[in-house]
Amino acid sequence: MNLALKVHDNDNIAILFAEKVAGGDKIEVVDKKGAKQGVAALSPIPYGHKVALKVITKGETIFKYGESIGVASAEIAVGDHVHVHNLESTRGRGDQ
Repeated sequence: MNLALKVHDNDNIAILFAEKVAGGDKIEVVDKKGAKQGVAALSPIPYGHKVALKVITKGETIFKYGESIGVASAEIAVGDHVHVHNLESTRGRGDQ
């Protein structure tokens, strides 16, 4: 089973805890209350990386552990790998 964890209610991503997830693979996302959500990976996602749980529009804030970790630099679809190719950090920029 490919498992991912959604830590905070406001999170729009989950952290993957599975090896060798390929595009098309099903991922079971579990939140802190035990609720489950299924998503399909759109591309390979490495262990410990982020997967989008909802459509995230360009410029929208990305939340991990209930905290902003940056903004989407491109539109991100449900099941997309969220990483430096579509996430721009806002930490330390001075404009946020």
